[in-house]
Amino acid sequence: MKKTPMTVAGMEQLKIELQRLKSVERPRIIQSIAEARAHGDLSENAEYHAAKEQQGFTEGRIAELEAKLSTAQVIDPKTVNANGRVVFGATLQLMDEQSSQKVTYQIVGDYEADIAQGKISISSPIARALIGKESGDLVEVQVPGGVRSYEILDIQYV
Repeated sequence: MKKTPMTVAGMEQLKIELQRLKSVERPRIIQSIAEARAHGDLSENAEYHAAKEQQGFTEGRIAELEAKLSTAQVIDPKTVNANGRVVFGATLQLMDEQSSQKVTYQIVGDYEADIAQGKISISSPIARALIGKESGDLVEVQVPGGVRSYEILDIQYV
């Protein structure tokens, strides 16, 4: 089975969501189904059908989270001996050469990526171009909008 890299924080977020679904959402939905059943005829009971649909979505999400956690290879960047190089989990401060703006990205697993929070997937073109580079290196990345150039200003392992 293929292992998927994930940060410690990413794993914790998935565990919290899984726990919430199992301990809060699942019992609430079961209660909703029981209440809807008490109303009688199930064939025309919209509340029952809505609760069953919600139950299907919730159970599907639980199965998805359990699968993600079972294939996760948790990597803590604090414990990796990277010798000043960009590795999975590293937080980078970059200078976008075209716009002269500083940007901060953390390289995370596919399930954790959220560009709005500055978390880019290890599978993204930017992350793939940055892996193995050092502070001060200039990196050119082919992105859908063309070629972007970044200078690595700082690398942190937090």
